Amino acid sequence: MFPTPIERTSRRTQVLYKVALPISLIFWLLPLLAVALTSVRSAGDITAGNYWGWPTSFNMIENYTAIFENTPIGQYILNSFKVTIPTVIGAVALSCMTGFALAVYRFKANLFIFFMFIAGNFVPFQILMVPVRDFTLQLGLYNSITGLALFHIAFQTGFCTLFMRNFIKAMPFELIEAARVEGVSEIRIFWYVVLPLMKPAIAALSVLIFTFIWNDYFWATVLTQGAESQPITAGLYSLNGQWVAAWHLVSAGAIVAAMPPVLMFFLMQRHFIAGLTLGAVK
Repeated sequence: MFPTPIERTSRRTQVLYKVALPISLIFWLLPLLAVALTSVRSAGDITAGNYWGWPTSFNMIENYTAIFENTPIGQYILNSFKVTIPTVIGAVALSCMTGFALAVYRFKANLFIFFMFIAGNFVPFQILMVPVRDFTLQLGLYNSITGLALFHIAFQTGFCTLFMRNFIKAMPFELIEAARVEGVSEIRIFWYVVLPLMKPAIAALSVLIFTFIWNDYFWATVLTQGAESQPITAGLYSLNGQWVAAWHLVSAGAIVAAMPPVLMFFLMQRHFIAGLTLGAVK
């Protein structure tokens, strides 16, 4: 079996693993720790070049209060929720239906349509920047929350369909056949038989998509501008001053921006893990 469990390896490998693991974790957490420390530093610390040393004073309350009092971060966070929640609902709802159709019904163009759904995931998104921006301008959706949400729904539905189609494909097809023998319509089969069994997958996919959309920076800067429509990822740059880089405020804003996806993951952790591991063992 590969990989070999660490308990079955040689003594030397186990010692190396126990030494390398904490070192790797420290290096991985170092940028996060640096941002957390910078978020409580004073502006004088940063001006003096004290980026990695211990803060001379802890301005946690002052910094976190300043970003809400002196910057439109509240509006940015609200915009992120306005974009992320409709995207999660729209992409997951569409993928449940498309995944059901592609997994249950057998027709000639099944694989071709399935490929068309996932083909967009293989295209570098930088290539799509200009045509997508021009398309939103033609539709009058540029610099709007609606335009950004609709784009994310369209772009994420392909990945969600791949996820849902494979999940439904692994279900016992006898359940659907038994319902058809009883004369149940296809819509009722989807709603009352298949959909309840998809709850773990829906929960797992919702957490993934929420995190993807909330943390999106590229499309937030391409398709929006200004506090009235920009999400928090694009709005963090505005926390800098006009002439001086207020990195302590940017770091505090980054910590605040990271809270919603982290909280959602911990709240949905049980469902998320169940959705990813369902069917892994028999």
